[in-house]
Amino acid sequence: MPELPEVEALAHHLRTHAVGTVIGRVDVAALTVLKTVDPPVSALVGREVTGADRHGKHLDLDCDGLHLVVHLSRAGWLRWSDSLSATPPKPGKGPLALRVHCGPPPGAPGFDLTEAGTQKRLAVWVVKDPDEVPGVARLGPDALAVDLAEFSSMLAGRRERLKTLLVDQSWMAGVGNAYSDEILHVSKLSPFATAGKLTAEQVERLHSALGDVLRSAVERSVGQDAARLKAEKRSGLRVHARTGLPCPVCGDTVREVSYAERSFQYCPRCQTGGKPLADRRMSRLLR
Repeated sequence: MPELPEVEALAHHLRTHAVGTVIGRVDVAALTVLKTVDPPVSALVGREVTGADRHGKHLDLDCDGLHLVVHLSRAGWLRWSDSLSATPPKPGKGPLALRVHCGPPPGAPGFDLTEAGTQKRLAVWVVKDPDEVPGVARLGPDALAVDLAEFSSMLAGRRERLKTLLVDQSWMAGVGNAYSDEILHVSKLSPFATAGKLTAEQVERLHSALGDVLRSAVERSVGQDAARLKAEKRSGLRVHARTGLPCPVCGDTVREVSYAERSFQYCPRCQTGGKPLADRRMSRLLR
């Protein structure tokens, strides 16, 4: 799933390539992707693209006061082209969900919103204010805007496990499954540690890791071609999606815990005192 660094990079890409253009046409290839009907998506046509922004993991294309807000979910992506096909896509065929022409077809630049797999969760809204999107309205403070004092206050009294809390967008926006693994690894904290029971030193370590991991990923990602962002993300990961490989810090084997539809990875030596976590939902350290 694209997280804060990748969505920030996509917003930067759109600011560089789309801002100043005029929407020439919008092709809807999957009706289920549209979560609003008023204003219609056709209302974007003829509007100048005046900005591109990010709200947590939501991408926001500002078309002269009308916003195209996108949540890429787990398998969605944005693919930019310097010259889009003028032939309208056939609905329901392939991974294409929505195509935006940044100029009059044929040959205009623009982008496709695509989604792999069978679970179609990519979502698009056309709104006058991004806060009209329920997911945006519920967002907590942005992960890159939280200082140490606020972060300490946010953790105080929380009973959730750190892994659970870090990916809760209503608590703090922008961090997902992959970067939460990385942040916990850098801070040398167990994914199952209780958030409200951290010491002041652990809180400071976690906050430092949060900023370091995300800012480093943003620096690596911004300016990259959109097609290369996924590979860039993978290249910077130390434990996430590296089950069975050696930890780059201590050499111990990276372990995995699976639950529901997801899994997370961690290093026992770096994070849990050498003890592996039981691979079942809501487990505790094996005794």
